[in-house]
Amino acid sequence: MISSAHARTVANLAAASCLALLLGACGGGMSLPPFSSSSPPPEAEPGTAPEMPATIRADEIVGRWGLASFQNPADRARTEAAARAQCKNPYVITAGSSGGVIMHLADQATPQELRLKGSPSGKNYIGPAGPTPGEQDREIISFDGRVLITRFIDKDAATRYGNMVYVRCAPRA
Repeated sequence: MISSAHARTVANLAAASCLALLLGACGGGMSLPPFSSSSPPPEAEPGTAPEMPATIRADEIVGRWGLASFQNPADRARTEAAARAQCKNPYVITAGSSGGVIMHLADQATPQELRLKGSPSGKNYIGPAGPTPGEQDREIISFDGRVLITRFIDKDAATRYGNMVYVRCAPRA
């Protein structure tokens, strides 16, 4: 016959074993380091790609721009006209010292040098160095040399700022 103290110990061990199996199945266990000296290269975050050149050059967007924004795509033509009217007080994009452009990030008072970045899907972005698309990047929706339309990747900034429309201002006479 089994004593009650021995039965309690066996029951506690069984319960601990079951709990360990359940936690292990959920991925809650610790992972041990690999025993080999060669480790696999780190994987890129899903949805981001390594930085690659954009199909738009920085010198193509340097200049004076009228700036406005829209939320509703039906307002695009009206917004382009409103941006053109802003040329009396233009938003100036200058060349950066390391090949980028000087622009503002969302909610930043001081402009900084940003890079034009490409992606395997063919989309272009403007943002700080790092993975593409980064949270602070803006996607270039369209660019024809005269009109540049961008949208922030960050959902909150995209909601607040909408589609940013830059219309190139005529050179000063």
